[in-house]
Amino acid sequence: MEKYRVMEELGDGTCGCVYRALNLENNEIVAIKKMKRKFYFWEECMNLREVKSLRKMNHPNIVKLKEIVQENYELFFIFEYMEYNLYQIMKDRQSPFTEAEIQSFMSQVLQGLAYMHKNGYFHRDLKPENLLVTEDFIKIADFGLAREVASRPPYTDYVSTRWYRAPEVLLQSSAYTPAIDMWAVGAILAELFMLCPLFPGESETDQIYKICCILGTPDCSTWPEGMNLSRVNNYTFPNIFPANLVDIIPNASLQAIDLIKQLCSWDPRRRPTAEEALYHPFFHVQTWVPCPLRDPLHSKSNYSEGTPPKLELKLWDCSSEPDELGLTLAVKSSVSHLDTDHQLSEHARKELLYYSGFHDHAGQSVFWPLLFPDHSAADEPIRSSFQSGCTMDSQVYRPTGGVLQPAVFTTTTPQPNVLDGHTFGSWMTLSSPIQPGLYL
Repeated sequence: MEKYRVMEELGDGTCGCVYRALNLENNEIVAIKKMKRKFYFWEECMNLREVKSLRKMNHPNIVKLKEIVQENYELFFIFEYMEYNLYQIMKDRQSPFTEAEIQSFMSQVLQGLAYMHKNGYFHRDLKPENLLVTEDFIKIADFGLAREVASRPPYTDYVSTRWYRAPEVLLQSSAYTPAIDMWAVGAILAELFMLCPLFPGESETDQIYKICCILGTPDCSTWPEGMNLSRVNNYTFPNIFPANLVDIIPNASLQAIDLIKQLCSWDPRRRPTAEEALYHPFFHVQTWVPCPLRDPLHSKSNYSEGTPPKLELKLWDCSSEPDELGLTLAVKSSVSHLDTDHQLSEHARKELLYYSGFHDHAGQSVFWPLLFPDHSAADEPIRSSFQSGCTMDSQVYRPTGGVLQPAVFTTTTPQPNVLDGHTFGSWMTLSSPIQPGLYL
């Protein structure tokens, strides 16, 4: 350890102390974690979970272990140096984070977490203090409680800091999964918006109570395994109705609220994996496509006979007003036999509305889901000839100042039209008071 000069203490934890130090050989600033217990054999050092996990992982969003030093029965871990942890940044923050900043932080955390889970480990102690930040980069640190995914239960029930501890761990499940990391991610995501913890329990019992105050009381339909765990532990959930997260986190977009709800599901099987969470529209407002476009007039039986039909969408800016956007959406079907009656499936009621080319930002693109309301006419046969026009009001979401708001689009389907020599199955003319701007 002669080549390192300790400059200051950064923190004192249960297992060790962390110092900022200078590498005298190359003038590099590093972080040194000095373990508190004694280690008499090198093999003992190499068998530590933190060492085993970090030696196997190399990812830009996971802190890098540079060196391991054993000296006089003391063990030192030499890490790359990061300036802050996320808790310090939130504590010193004077104004809320922008949604773009939160998206950046959480996408990096999820990328590191997805890599970790894919390589056979889950962290078990995710919290803001263990997320290290330098400038705009964030990395997962402190793998002292990491465990192999393939390891066999029972697992210890005392893992993770209480505020970020999943309910199955609070109820002493001995067979939990990497989904406990996803619960912690959901709590951290909410905290980035609120700048205070979402579930600040003062004890294990109070922690469950705080969770019930937000999510409502679970039951056999929402979390059947939890009901068994509560009976085994002789615990009765308080009878509480769920709160409205929009009221609790008013500065979060609807996509952010939805992602928090999914990550903080009572049932761990309903939580998305880290990789799945990265595809959530919260991170992909501009490019996310929830399902492939398809022709609802094409029978399902024809899909198995060959390549699925293609659906072409073309949009034209028909507005003459500088403050209002008029959109014309042309749908060209590849189905050649349009004189056959088909049933409009339930799944076909959700398509995409795509818009490209704001007045001053032609390179930007935004997707909005176009949801058709349920009504009795939807169950009737739809004729491809469209002998009579139909009008449907659809709720969609459009970004306004970074937060998605509901807007009403009116869709009109008149007689078939011909444009540039192409026959289109239908025309839909949409207009909406969308102000020109760049939405992220």
